[in-house]
Amino acid sequence: MSVIILGIESSCDDTSAAVIRDGVLLSNVIASQQVHAEFGGVVPELASRAHQQNIVPVVDTALKRAGISKSDLTAIGFTRGPGLLGSLLVGTSFAKGMSLGLRIPIVDVNHLHGHVLSHFIRREENDPVPEYPFICLLVSGGNSQIILVRNYNDMEILGQTIDDAAGEAFDKCAKVMGLPYPGGPHIDRLAAEGDAARFKFAKPHIPGLDYSFSGLKTSFLYTLRDELKNNPDFIEENKADLAASLQKTIIDILMDKLDKAVKQTGVKTVAIGGGVSANSGVRDAVADYCKRRNLTAFIPPRVFTTDNAAMVAIAAYYKYLDRDFCRYDEVPYARVQV
Repeated sequence: MSVIILGIESSCDDTSAAVIRDGVLLSNVIASQQVHAEFGGVVPELASRAHQQNIVPVVDTALKRAGISKSDLTAIGFTRGPGLLGSLLVGTSFAKGMSLGLRIPIVDVNHLHGHVLSHFIRREENDPVPEYPFICLLVSGGNSQIILVRNYNDMEILGQTIDDAAGEAFDKCAKVMGLPYPGGPHIDRLAAEGDAARFKFAKPHIPGLDYSFSGLKTSFLYTLRDELKNNPDFIEENKADLAASLQKTIIDILMDKLDKAVKQTGVKTVAIGGGVSANSGVRDAVADYCKRRNLTAFIPPRVFTTDNAAMVAIAAYYKYLDRDFCRYDEVPYARVQV
C-alpha cells in the first residue's frame, strides 16, 4: 500500500502544503505574505495571523492538485521548529487537529533537516538523490552551517556562524543601500551587472569551520559612510559594483570553509540548501568547485530553496518509514541545532 504524506510548513512567513506519495512529489503549494515588505522585515504577529487565513485554502489546494482526498492520507508531517513560535503554532495545531479527525499519525520535522533533505524530493521515480555521506552547505537568513549528513537522521554540524548568517548579511547590507526587502534577490540581480573586484570588504579569520559575517557588515557600512561624505550619490552611482563586490566576498567566505570541510571529511558529494542557495553566484561557485575537484554537486531547484512543504513532507516520509511519530503533547520550539 502506498504511503501518502501531507507536509505542512509554517515556520516564518510562507504557508505551504505538499503531498508526497512513496517519496514522489505530487503537489507543492506556497502562499507568500506581502504585508512584511513595507516594514523591512517579517512582523511575527502579522505572520501568524496570515497563516491562520492561508492554511485551510493552501492545504485544500495541495490535496486537489495531488488528486487525492484527505481520507487517502497515511500521515501528516509538520514543521515543529525552529522558527517563529506564533507561526509554528498555526501549523502545529492544524496538523494535530487534522490528525485527530482522520485518526492518522503526525510526524514532526526539524525545519533545518527539511532544507538538507530537500535533495531527496523526487518529481519522477528515477530522479537522482545524494549518496551518504555528503556535505551540505546550509545557508539562509537565519543559519549558515556546514553539515556532514550520514543519514536522514544522522547529521553533524561541522561549522556554523558565530554571529550573523549569510542571508542576514545580504539583507542588512541591501537595506543600508536602500534596496527593498528582502534584499538578497536584489543584490543578486545587481551583482550580475557589476564589477566584483571594485571594492574590498573585510573577511573574518575564524579558526576551524565556523563562520562570521558581522565584520563584513561593519566593513560594508563603514565603506558607505566614508564614501557618502565625499559624494552623496555614491550608493546610487555604484549600486551594481557594491552588490557584486559584496556578493563575491560572502561567497569567498562560504567557499573557503566548505573547501576545508570537504578536505577534512573526504566526501565525494556536496549539496547546498536554504534560501541563499537560490543566489546565482552561490550556485555557480559550488557547481564550479565540484567540477574542478571531480565531486558530485546537488543544487536544488529554486522552488525548493525557500521555505516549502515538499521538504517537510519528504523528511516526514523517512521518519514515517521508521515509525518515528510525534506525540500530541509535543510543542513547537523557536531555536534548535541540527
